[in-house]
Amino acid sequence: MSLGLELVFSAEVAVAPPLVVGPSSHGLRRIIPILGGRVEGPRLSGEVLAGGADWQFERPDGVWQLEARYTLRAQDGTLIQVINRALRHGPPAVMERIFRGEKVGPEEYYFRTCAEFEAPIGPHDWLNKGIFIGMAERRRDAAIVHFHLVT
Repeated sequence: MSLGLELVFSAEVAVAPPLVVGPSSHGLRRIIPILGGRVEGPRLSGEVLAGGADWQFERPDGVWQLEARYTLRAQDGTLIQVINRALRHGPPAVMERIFRGEKVGPEEYYFRTCAEFEAPIGPHDWLNKGIFIGMAERRRDAAIVHFHLVT
């Protein structure tokens, strides 16, 4: 028996410049406000609503640990809550390019997510019943996440 992955949708999440909180008990803390975005894919399409954020900190080993919380609105109007946790790391020179806002190919660093969805009972409650992982990339003004259902 083996696991499989099914691409269910991709999200392009528009983000504001980071709010740098500074060093904290967890490491360097940043908050990235979410401005909106779009969702498209074979099983879900719609929009990312403004108002969420991505709380991040840099661990002592140089890994960025992220937790984004935001809301999707499916094409039929259904609201879906998202908690997306991630790890992002790579060679120091690559990470510096990302933080400067330069274009960096997703193959140059590790950026993976594990998402939890909360959808109302109805046509989208399949999101409540699966394990979802994502491959992500960071752009100057957006995060792109390709969400996969583990089958």
